[in-house]
Amino acid sequence: MPILAVDHINKSFGSTQVLKDISFSLERGKALAIIGSSGSGKTTLLRCLNFLEKPDGGRIAVNGQTLFDAADRAAKSDAEIRKRRLHFGMVFQSFNLFPQYTALENVMLASLLLAKERPDYKQNKRAIQEEIEQRAIELLSRMSLEGRMGHYPHQLSGGQQQRVAIARALALQPDILCFDEPTSALDPELTGEVLKVIRHLAEQHTTMIIVTHEMAFARDVADHVLFMDGGVIVEQGSPTALFENTQNERTRAFLSRFSQND
Repeated sequence: MPILAVDHINKSFGSTQVLKDISFSLERGKALAIIGSSGSGKTTLLRCLNFLEKPDGGRIAVNGQTLFDAADRAAKSDAEIRKRRLHFGMVFQSFNLFPQYTALENVMLASLLLAKERPDYKQNKRAIQEEIEQRAIELLSRMSLEGRMGHYPHQLSGGQQQRVAIARALALQPDILCFDEPTSALDPELTGEVLKVIRHLAEQHTTMIIVTHEMAFARDVADHVLFMDGGVIVEQGSPTALFENTQNERTRAFLSRFSQND
């Protein structure tokens, strides 16, 4: 059974249909890269998976559990939607760190908010907070940020901020880690820092969906690649199949255009 099953997802904004009958699946421990030109629907797809946007149709299931079904018209509470989001850890292209919190506090924040909903929180507050802090310290250390935990976002480079964002996404131990063009706001040197972290996560068999414009990175790291254009999945397959033996003219034109830009 795949860890993620996406069936016939559609999404429109007004009269513009952004996602058109999107279906794919993802196996546990695998990395899926989504490529395509700007406006192809890649980011909207991630936002639908993370319930930052509500699809107009289709079904999303994680571990065999249906998280969204357009056929179910019952209203969902905000608390239930937040619970569904816990299956996905989101890393945004612009970091989205809270400027008033340190790196350590940014990583701890969501876990602390959730902990307060636990019935034993008041009784075991100190122990719970210490456990959350230790988890955040371990994650930031994995990101090679041991000496930056007390720094605020404005005191960090773009690459360091993105690594804090990755640690924050991992803090709640999501089933699937999602990256929305995580290097698009970075210069080449800082891009390398972040890609190194994602490569290491792939080596550890972290289940990931990566929207990226880094074609060489997608080819090296992904187990499966989707090419989107005009809100549809035009072609999908292994990196070798997509990059070396593409069967679709639109995919071929995109890859040719991209290589010319390089």
